Amino acid sequence: MEIEIIMPKMGESITEGTIIAWHKKIGDPIKKDEIIFEISTDKVDTEIPAPADGILSEILAEVGSTLEVGKIVAKMKSTESSVPQSPIRITESVKPENTEYSTIDIPMPKMGESIMEGTILRWHKKVGESIKRDEILFEISTDKVDAEIPSPVDGIVIEILANETETLSVGETVARLKSNTGISLTSEEKIMEQKDNLQTTVTEIRGKEQAKESPKLNSSTKFYSPLVLSIAEKEGIALSELSSIRGTGVDGRVSKKDILGYIELRNAPVVTKSPVLEIPQGGQVYPGGAIERVTMDNIRQKIMHHMIESRDTSVHVTGVVEVDMYRISRYLEKHKDEFYLQNGIKLTYLTFVSYAVIKALSSHPLLNSSIDGNEIIRKKFINLGIAVALENNGLIVPNIKNAQDKNLAGIARSIMDVASRAKLRKLTADDITGGTFTITNYGVFGTLIGTPIINQPEVAILGMGAVVKKPVVVDIDGNELIAIRPMMYLTLSHDHRLVDGMAGGRFLADVKNILENFTEI
Repeated sequence: MEIEIIMPKMGESITEGTIIAWHKKIGDPIKKDEIIFEISTDKVDTEIPAPADGILSEILAEVGSTLEVGKIVAKMKSTESSVPQSPIRITESVKPENTEYSTIDIPMPKMGESIMEGTILRWHKKVGESIKRDEILFEISTDKVDAEIPSPVDGIVIEILANETETLSVGETVARLKSNTGISLTSEEKIMEQKDNLQTTVTEIRGKEQAKESPKLNSSTKFYSPLVLSIAEKEGIALSELSSIRGTGVDGRVSKKDILGYIELRNAPVVTKSPVLEIPQGGQVYPGGAIERVTMDNIRQKIMHHMIESRDTSVHVTGVVEVDMYRISRYLEKHKDEFYLQNGIKLTYLTFVSYAVIKALSSHPLLNSSIDGNEIIRKKFINLGIAVALENNGLIVPNIKNAQDKNLAGIARSIMDVASRAKLRKLTADDITGGTFTITNYGVFGTLIGTPIINQPEVAILGMGAVVKKPVVVDIDGNELIAIRPMMYLTLSHDHRLVDGMAGGRFLADVKNILENFTEI
């Protein structure tokens, strides 16, 4: 039987793919699920497996060729009586044995108010395998959080309807289970009853699983796929050397492409004269080896799209004030050690700016609002977002719920809590949704002034610059004197569709006034 291998459709918006490697030659025998070739699209690189046992009889596209989805790239001969006509078996099915079982649809869950899609990172179960209630079925990545999705019941996986790396809309069915528990679940809300189980990070679970699977990993917390480990062992690459390879996969994971590229560079002969590499960017020419192309990870791509969305949604206007932080600085010098001993947390300039912003928002509710069509949604609560930089060059904005009800110590404690959990990837979906106003502290890196981009669907964001001592003119008892003061710039970016210059200016003036006239509380 002849089987046509076609260019697969790797996503709703992907219309073509490029052949980047062939793993088999004409006449080679192939086992079912063995990799035949690799493709690259504008969203993902992936390996294409054989749909059946057979022999590769024809290759119709060379490495580097770009073909439309559905075009035939190769043919194989198989002795199997029935095989799928697709190179990737997107839907694998096991027929339920009897009608006593309930069929359960597993949808792409909604991980937050503004999150409308998710990407499958990994399946933990295969078709035909049994699964226990609360056992992890698959992992997903969204633009704000990676999460593990548990099974809502005991059962058996009967269908997998989405591939790893495939992006689906919230509510789309990704798998089906059969269960004899008498429970019939068809909605994402039932799945989300297991919400507490989503708090364990993908990175931690991967490390634990791999430590069990391979003794080589017991001394490392990094995740390496069995394929990468196999290549490393074959090439004589020790774990210490493997850990030095820069990964471009999820969470910086080393992929097959990364390790093969590393091996190619390691084994390449030394060239005394570098070839010239032309880059189509203003006609610029670079010597060979002078540049490196690195694929963006999922988080960085999502941040990129959100920044573009915010730019195209809000009419950004920026205002700047300079704040004398003298009283705050004196308070910190006097109380920070005592405060730490009493509360176990540090007081920082961010704590006081947050305190001032919360007080000012109470008098300027328009900046704590959002826009829905032609309506203004006024919030009677303040969920203060704190931008947190992640080590993998990402950014996430957890928010402090009902910040208006917290005193100075409560604000400091909440900031420390959300920041530490963000860096440990321990945030929940609730932590990153429902924000009403955001503060970003780029001053921690020494930056004086910035123009932050609004965190949608909010209408304003405040940026904090570094506190720097400088000579300024101050009024002391009616006399103008030059004094050395700790000064800081505050920048407010606001959406001019709702917040005009007067409203933004008055809000900034109030924040400045609260900070400069701070009294001990």
